Amino acid sequence: MPPDRPYHHGDLRQAVLAAAVDALTESGPARLSLRDLARRAGVSHAAPAHHFGDKAGLLTAVAAEGYNLLADTLTAAQQRTADFLDVGVAYVRFAVDHRAHFEVMFRPDLYHPDDPAVAAARQRAADALYGGVRSVTATRRGPDIPLAGIAAWSLVHGFATLWLNHALPPGLGDDPQAAARAVAAIMFRTP
Repeated sequence: MPPDRPYHHGDLRQAVLAAAVDALTESGPARLSLRDLARRAGVSHAAPAHHFGDKAGLLTAVAAEGYNLLADTLTAAQQRTADFLDVGVAYVRFAVDHRAHFEVMFRPDLYHPDDPAVAAARQRAADALYGGVRSVTATRRGPDIPLAGIAAWSLVHGFATLWLNHALPPGLGDDPQAAARAVAAIMFRTP
C-alpha cells in the first residue's frame, strides 16, 4: 500500500511527528501505532522507533511540542493586547486548533512526564499563563498569583474540554472564542 504522504528527504523526525498528530486527530491515542505512522510518513517501519523509541516516546514528543505551541500562543496573546481575557481565549483557541496536542498534553499517563523537553515546555506554558495573571493581580487587589493562576487555568481548561466534548449547552453558538470570551468575562467583572 503506498503511503498517504510520502516522505521526501528532510526532517524525518518531524515528518513522523506530523503524521502522529494527524493520526491522533483522526482516532486518538488508543489506536496510534508506530507501524501506521511509518506508512503515513512513507518511511520504513523501523524509522519511528529509531527516533522515538516507542509509543510513549512519540507521545512525549507530541506533549513537548504541544506545550511549546501553547506557550507561543499565550505569549503572543499577552504581547498583542496585554489583556488577560485574551490570554484565556487564546488558550481555548489553542485547544480547538491543536486538539491532538491538547488531549495528549494533559494525559501524563500516556508519555514520560519527567522528560526534560516536556518539563521545560510545560514550564514555558505555565510562565506564559501566570504572566497574564500577574498583569491582572498587579492592577487590582486579588488573590495571590498561584491561586489566581489555578483559577484562571481551571476556567479556560474546563471550558475548552467541555467545548471539545460537545458538553456545553447549544445556546452558546458555534464560535468557541466568542463563547469563551463571554463566559470568562463574567469572572472579570468588577462589582
